[in-house]
Amino acid sequence: MTSNTTDTNVTETSLPTRTRSGWPGVIALMVAVFTLVTSEFLPASLLPLMAADFGITEGTAGQVVTATALVGMIAGVGMALLFPRLDRRRLLIGLLVVALLSNLLTAVAPNYAFVVVARLALGAAIAGTWAMALAVASHLVPANHLGRAMSIVNIGVAGATVAAIPLGALISSLAGWRTAFFAITGATAVALVLFVVVMPSIPAAAAGGFRTLIAALRSRVMIGGLIGLALLVAGHFGSYTFIRTAAENVPRLTPATIAILLAVYGVGGLLGNLLAGLIVDRHLGGAMVTVPLIMAVAIIGFSFSTGSVVGVFIATALWGAGFGGIPTMSQTWVSRAEPNRIEAAGGLFVATFQFAIALGAALGGVLLDTAGVQTVFLVGGIAVLVGGALLVSTRRGLSR
Repeated sequence: MTSNTTDTNVTETSLPTRTRSGWPGVIALMVAVFTLVTSEFLPASLLPLMAADFGITEGTAGQVVTATALVGMIAGVGMALLFPRLDRRRLLIGLLVVALLSNLLTAVAPNYAFVVVARLALGAAIAGTWAMALAVASHLVPANHLGRAMSIVNIGVAGATVAAIPLGALISSLAGWRTAFFAITGATAVALVLFVVVMPSIPAAAAGGFRTLIAALRSRVMIGGLIGLALLVAGHFGSYTFIRTAAENVPRLTPATIAILLAVYGVGGLLGNLLAGLIVDRHLGGAMVTVPLIMAVAIIGFSFSTGSVVGVFIATALWGAGFGGIPTMSQTWVSRAEPNRIEAAGGLFVATFQFAIALGAALGGVLLDTAGVQTVFLVGGIAVLVGGALLVSTRRGLSR
């Protein structure tokens, strides 16, 4: 029995109506996601400088990631409830404006508390956009191309991992960490203009509200998969937030070499996303087994390779490739777990993802300050393995 048989009287839409401007809209969504995820990941390359500027520990500075994710956990589910009838194009334009202002305020922040407040606004923008992304894409392309469309959207995620941390490290080394946030403010403005010009009107879901949300939550497949996803993502971000800190402990890695290392992670993520886009529509089950396993091996391998530059580079490339496939794989899983309630399920997916980021970054910061960076990576790798196993256990309950 598939999860969509639960409370079938409460559905969002069985067959989303596609607009005639599908793929350009997908591209616009991809560019928007690129700027948002770059904004979210940017602190990972700037933590030492931000910590020194504000007079705090790097573990404390890492909690700007937690702040972004905490509000995102609420906004992911709440966006559709707050704006049940608002055209999704208008909603996403408003969220991009919020992201732009958040980055600008971070760039001029006089103290750490101000940064945290600005990042709370960014968390709402990121989560709201992600919550709508799957449902918007389902209106733009045919159902049998949804995985491919999300792969294109998630090029924005992979591209952000290629650009955000290396460019953040480069810009901050030349002109300070604030300049990096000014740069992403400008990029967000470009994405906003493109979105206004290209994205067609996208109607809200035919039905929604708390009844639809509760119906999705009654699915055992959805609950089991979300718990697994939470562990997987927490394990990743608990480690990834402090990747530069770990890299600085590797002998013979200079700041310039670390920038290359982070770029390797990003290129791996781009390739992983592209591969996921090619296989998830037809072989989702295989991807659910392979992707978390690659991630776990890479994270644990990184923790044991800190004496070898080559070993660290190999582990980083595999880690990037593994996580690069996570967004497309997990969003395709959501569309199969709740095909008739995609907008509600998308909100739950984003809430889970953001909760996991907050949990991972918070626990990672505590472990970093108390037990060291190697422990952070070991715990993260184990969490990815357990979470992946739980996600795989839901395969039989998915629709085809």
